[in-house]
Amino acid sequence: MDEIDRRLIALLQHDATTAYAALGKEVGLSAGAAHERVRKLRERGVIRRTTIEVDPGALGQGVLAFVMVDSTAWMGESAAAFAAIPEIQEAHVIAGSASVLVKVRTVTTEQLQDVLRRLYAIDGVSGTHATVSLETFFERPLSPERAVGT
Repeated sequence: MDEIDRRLIALLQHDATTAYAALGKEVGLSAGAAHERVRKLRERGVIRRTTIEVDPGALGQGVLAFVMVDSTAWMGESAAAFAAIPEIQEAHVIAGSASVLVKVRTVTTEQLQDVLRRLYAIDGVSGTHATVSLETFFERPLSPERAVGT
């Protein structure tokens, strides 16, 4: 990945609907060359998907919690069980005092309690520690300028 690829990624992260002509103009390429670069970034898996960012509060999902999941067994094979809970936005196997960290968004704290109940139903889960976020200062996308070894 070179500097042009990094710049294309940054531009697309800012606005994924940017036309190839505008992308090319920003990085000094033709529209066709910019399109080809983006296609290759997709093929290589650098760009995994194109999406939009939605304000969770605008959709009524203002309760954000990070939940540390304790277990009695290795949870690495439990991805499908976590994915089956639609309120879980992210799930990560982690090192440390817990086994899995999940990011949960719900409409109410009562719904958060229900998610915690469903987490306990997953084989091997022995406990949870939930931290509710009161305010999000910012969420930062990955910076292609800091990419190394690519």
